Amino acid sequence: MRGRTLVATMVTLYGLGAVAACGGAQGAAESASPAKAGSPAESSPPLGVATSAARATAPARSTGTADKPLKGKVVVIDPGHNGHNYRRPDVINRLVDVHTHKKPCDTTGTQTNDGYTEAAFTWDVAQHTAKALRAAGATVKLTRKSNTGVGPCITERAAIGNRAKADAAISIHADGAGPKAHGFHVIMPKKINGPVDPVVGASRRLGIAIRDAVHAGTDLPYSTYIGKQGLDFRDDLGGLNLSTVPKVFLECGNMRNAADAAKFKNPKFRQRLGQAIAKGIEKYLG
Repeated sequence: MRGRTLVATMVTLYGLGAVAACGGAQGAAESASPAKAGSPAESSPPLGVATSAARATAPARSTGTADKPLKGKVVVIDPGHNGHNYRRPDVINRLVDVHTHKKPCDTTGTQTNDGYTEAAFTWDVAQHTAKALRAAGATVKLTRKSNTGVGPCITERAAIGNRAKADAAISIHADGAGPKAHGFHVIMPKKINGPVDPVVGASRRLGIAIRDAVHAGTDLPYSTYIGKQGLDFRDDLGGLNLSTVPKVFLECGNMRNAADAAKFKNPKFRQRLGQAIAKGIEKYLG
């Protein structure tokens, strides 16, 4: 996700040489039972006329809970970076405290070799993820409102999830590694004697659920260059270190790899990826 800086410095719902990693390099309804039918001695009604016994055998209408399995759940989605970060190096280069050390407020992110930015990619994937989660009944909050702004800082991105008391949170990114490196990985937090410690276990479960859903719902392989079996653990990311709710980072692949980049630039693939992420979150929350 760190990648080359820009000019100024940067499933259907049910069905990741040298590494330039995001944030800096380091190194994975129950239906009603039918009532008993009437006695066989009962005479048959005219066609199209329902008897009380026939009505009793009809399945009860859904209350909607089966169609809204995430009703009452809150999910926060953090689309990495922002489209105009490159315009404000004074803002994004400001150092902030992420508990283990200080690092820049944000970065511009990386891009494909032909200029498709990580910020645009993560924004679009986040929209598809949010749409699928809302269709399942979840309340969804995003950390930014568009791809034409600046920031927010990584500290505020974590705070948004904390204030929302999110049941799950995810930060969506893509890497800028060597051209032969490809595939995705999920980053989960480590214990740091800090805010994230109580949710490290839950974050791991969330990460595995998302890893499995993305692997099953897309043709992305596990990362060939970082982590193991699509999983990695870090203690240097402010978005994780400062989270008091279960949270992971998803590095969707390497924007500098031709095969990964071709997928990322395909709108249908971004939709499928967003739906796969949503399915993983639903599995975790279920």
